Amino acid sequence: MTVSQHKQAIVLRTDLGMSTGKLISQACHASLKSYKKASSELQSEWESGGQKKVVLDIGGGDLQERLRRAQMKDVPAAMVKDAGLTEVEPGTVTAMSVGPAEASKIDSVTGDLALLD
Repeated sequence: MTVSQHKQAIVLRTDLGMSTGKLISQACHASLKSYKKASSELQSEWESGGQKKVVLDIGGGDLQERLRRAQMKDVPAAMVKDAGLTEVEPGTVTAMSVGPAEASKIDSVTGDLALLD
């Protein structure tokens, strides 16, 4: 069996002091949003390969710049802006996701970020 070389990177802002539950919620929003932007072919390849995901820590870094990088490389990506009903102000950018796409393309956008600890 051939393992897919596709993955998705979920990037979280850890500078906002969000609880673990809130971080997980934002990660889920991000994952689903960028998945929906992927072609059916990418979706299928990623699903058949086990839906590999990595969760990365950007601290207070620039998610908008990461989104631009992904768009320039024609990689599905999505930003999450919170509704502000619980822990952060409305419109706060909390997370993003890049992919699913070929792992090398994801790494070209997020490869310098550390795994969430």
